[in-house]
Amino acid sequence: MKTLLVSAVALIDKDGRVLLAQRPEGKSLAGLWEFPGGKVEAGETPEHALIRELEEELGINTWASCLAPLTFASHSYDDFHLLMPLYACRKWEGIPTPKENQVLKWVRPNEMSAYPMPPADIPLIAMLRDLL
Repeated sequence: MKTLLVSAVALIDKDGRVLLAQRPEGKSLAGLWEFPGGKVEAGETPEHALIRELEEELGINTWASCLAPLTFASHSYDDFHLLMPLYACRKWEGIPTPKENQVLKWVRPNEMSAYPMPPADIPLIAMLRDLL
């Protein structure tokens, strides 16, 4: 089974809310909510991939020094195994704006379990709720 490396981030605003993105129609797991991020390409570090994805998907800029490793997800789907480091980020430039037809929502950590998420993301909710 192939392992897919994906970086994700919990963008945390000044009020302690976390940004969730809803996967758009036409993508796998459409309609589910997730942490922003994406696939780590060949030659990229997880941090560099996340910086690139945040610019492409949300139109914001951040720096590796602003990405704090929190935890990771390790989950087997039917045709691949997902390994996903999750970072926390409290500092970025710009206003997160959906660039790929996704819906964005700022959510308090204790409310995240009300949003349907991919199986790999679900265990991360309790971790974030306890840390924030």
